[in-house]
Amino acid sequence: MSENRRIAEEVIEAVGGRENISSVAHCATRLRIMVNDKELIDQKKVEDIQKVKGAFFNSGQYQIIFGTGTVNRVYEEVAGLGLATMNASDQKKEAAKSGTRFQRAIRTFGDVFVPIIPVLVATGLFMGLRGLLMQEQILGLFGLTPDDVSANLLLFTEVLTDTAFIFLPALIAWSTFRVFGGSPIIGLVLGLMLVSPSLPNAWSVAGGDVTPIEFFGFIPVVGYQASVLPAFIAGIIGAKLERWIRKRVPESLDLILTPFLTLLVMIILALLVIGPIFHIVENGILSVAKTVLSWPFGISGLIIGGLNQIIVITGVHHVFNMLEIQLLAEFQSNPYNAIVTCSTAAQGGAALAVAMKTKSAKLKALGFPSALSAFLGITEPALFGVNLRYGKPFIMGLIGGAVGGFLASLFQLEATGMSVTVIPGTLLYLNGQLLAYILVNVVAVAVAFALTWMFGYSDKMKNEIEQ
Repeated sequence: MSENRRIAEEVIEAVGGRENISSVAHCATRLRIMVNDKELIDQKKVEDIQKVKGAFFNSGQYQIIFGTGTVNRVYEEVAGLGLATMNASDQKKEAAKSGTRFQRAIRTFGDVFVPIIPVLVATGLFMGLRGLLMQEQILGLFGLTPDDVSANLLLFTEVLTDTAFIFLPALIAWSTFRVFGGSPIIGLVLGLMLVSPSLPNAWSVAGGDVTPIEFFGFIPVVGYQASVLPAFIAGIIGAKLERWIRKRVPESLDLILTPFLTLLVMIILALLVIGPIFHIVENGILSVAKTVLSWPFGISGLIIGGLNQIIVITGVHHVFNMLEIQLLAEFQSNPYNAIVTCSTAAQGGAALAVAMKTKSAKLKALGFPSALSAFLGITEPALFGVNLRYGKPFIMGLIGGAVGGFLASLFQLEATGMSVTVIPGTLLYLNGQLLAYILVNVVAVAVAFALTWMFGYSDKMKNEIEQ
C-alpha cells in the first residue's frame, strides 16, 4: 500500500468513516470534506496523520491542510476509494447553504467583493510604484526633478491608478448580479450608468466645482464614481428584479424585454432612491471608520491589531473588505492594512517560536511552513495548525499584533492598496513608509516570538494537551 493511500484511509476513518462524508474536494493546499455530522470528527486523530499540517472546520467544510502537491495526491487516493467527489467551486456553493443566516450573509458578502480585490491590489501596487518613482531622491538618481516629469507620463500613471476606482460601481454591480443570480452583463451596464459622463462627476461635486442635478426640486443626482454601497444595493435589487421579470415575460420576448425593463427600472431607482440614501449611509460609515482609525496615542491600532485574528477565526473578516475599498476609493490610502498586517505577522512569530522550541519533528515540520505562510499573508495554517491547538501561542500572537498595530497607528502608516500583507505587503508602502512598515512588523513578530518562547509553549505543555 502506498503512503498516500494509507493517509487517505486514515483521513476517512478520522472524520467519522465513509458514512459521515458527503463529498470531497480540494484546493491548492487543503483537502475539503463536507461531513454529515462534525461531532464525529476526531480532531486529534486527524492532526496526528502523517503530512497533515493542520485541520479546522470553516464555511461548512472540514478543511485539512496538506500543502501544495501533496493535497493533489491524497485527493486522488481518496477519490480512488470510491467516495463522492465534487469540484471546489460546486462544493463551496453547497457549503454556502449551511450555517446560520448571519454566516450565510457574511459568506455572500465575501463572494461579492473577493473577486474584485485582485484588480484593486494591482491598482494599489501601481500607486505604490508611482509614489516611489516620483520621490525626489529616486528621480535624483537619474538626474531628474519632479518638474522634469512629462505631463504625458503623469497621465499614463493616472490611467493605471484611477481607472479601477472610477468604474468601481460597475465592478461591484457586475459581481453582485453574478452572486445573486442575475445576468452579470446587465449588472455591468447598470454600474456603468452610475458613472456615466452625462452625470455630474462625484469628485467635482465634492470639490465644489459642479452642482448636482436636482430632480423634483429636492433629490440630488450625481455620478457615483468610487462609491460602493449604492452599486451593491442596486445590484442586489436589480438581480432579484431581473429574475422576477424573466419568470413573467414570454420566452419569445425575454431577450428584449428583460434587460430593457430591468435597466429602466433600476437606473430610476438607483439615481433617485438608492443612490441618494446609501451615499449618505456610506459617508457615515467612512466618517466613523476614519474617526476610529485616527484615535490618538495608537489606541485604534492597539484594539484592532489585538482583535483582528479573533475575527479571522470567526470567518466574518470579509466584511471589512468593503471598508478598505471605501477608504481607498475616497482617500487613496488605507490605514487599516498596516494594523491587520501586524496581527498576521505576529501569529507567524508565535508559530515560529513553537517550531524552534519544540523537539517534536512533526511539530517542527508543521510549524516552520505555517510561520512562512503567515509571513506571506495567510494565517490559517499557523492559527489552526499550531497556535490555537496549544492556546497560549495564539494569545501571545494577539499581544504581538496589538503592539505592532499600536506602532502602526502612531506612525500613521497608510497603504496604497489592500489584501496583501506582511512580506508581499511591502509593495504597498513604497510611498516613503517602507522602513516604518518593516519596523512595526518586526516588532510584532519579535514580541509574539519572545512571549511564546518564554511563556507560551513547552513540550511539557504539548504532552499535557495531547494526553
